[in-house]
Amino acid sequence: MEITKNIELAKQGDQVAFTFLLDHYWNEVYGFMLKRTENETDAEDIAIETFSKAFDKIATYNPEFQFNTWLIAIAKNVHIDMLRKRKSSLFVDYSDENDYQAYNIADTAPSAEDKIITEQNLSQLLRDIKELKPHYQEVIQLRYFQEMSYQEIADELGEPLNNIKIKLLRAKKLLAEIIENKR
Repeated sequence: MEITKNIELAKQGDQVAFTFLLDHYWNEVYGFMLKRTENETDAEDIAIETFSKAFDKIATYNPEFQFNTWLIAIAKNVHIDMLRKRKSSLFVDYSDENDYQAYNIADTAPSAEDKIITEQNLSQLLRDIKELKPHYQEVIQLRYFQEMSYQEIADELGEPLNNIKIKLLRAKKLLAEIIENKR
């Protein structure tokens, strides 16, 4: 029931609902891809891309099917696409016009993770950030220390806007967990 409610809210652009769905299904999608790829980095990249695509196309989700089944289908397609790109070994510039439109998932109110992170003193916070994987450190650095917008980060890293949003959500969640575990 809670899942259905959050899916409906996410279809309306509700940031909290997106975060709930990401948190609820992350381990399932990531775990599935980790078994399939046997590579943590690839599994994480695929999971990020999966949620990015799912949130971009959530209006097309058919509630007759389980949400996790829909996510896994997207993940499989992302994985196949990744394998094809590697196999072709040609660099293809991914430039989806939609990524340049502002998919402004409202992120105005500080989340629980934001509150925990801001309560830390700077030197301890920097030590905690260093415990994150490098690509999470990078988006945290660009967003909070260089104060770049999501779109500026996407342009800087050459990644789709939705990927950046998902990476930042994950990075904040993981950082908050690191901080909480040290309390």
